[in-house]
Amino acid sequence: MKSIDLSENWEFDSKGPHADPLHVDRNGRAILFTLKPDQTIRAHNVPSSPFYVVILVGQGVFAGGDGVERVVGAETLLVFEPGEQHSVRALDELVFIGFLHGVPGAQEKSPASDKINEALG
Repeated sequence: MKSIDLSENWEFDSKGPHADPLHVDRNGRAILFTLKPDQTIRAHNVPSSPFYVVILVGQGVFAGGDGVERVVGAETLLVFEPGEQHSVRALDELVFIGFLHGVPGAQEKSPASDKINEALG
C-alpha cells in the first residue's frame, strides 16, 4: 500500500497553475493542482478517461461541457465524462486532486506531464 499525505508540500506558482503528479502508473493518475487567485486552466478534455476532481481547499469557478460556470469549494466531488470540456478559475487559493484512469501513456511521466502543462497554458 502506498500512502500520500495530501496536506503537505503544496507548491503555488505566481506564473500560473501548478500540477504535481502524486501517483502515475498504467492504471491511471492522481494529480495535485494548486492555483493562486484568478489563475485559470483553460478549457480542455481527457478523451479516453473520465476526470474526477476532489477539491481540498478554496473555491473555484468550474465549467463543464454545458459551459455553465459553477462556484464550488472544499469537500466537493466533480465528475467530467470522457471527452467533456472543462475549465477552472480560482477565486482564492485553490487546491484539488484530479483522478484519471486507464489513460494511454499514463505510466510515461514525461508525456503525461507535457499534456498537463499544455492545459495549464
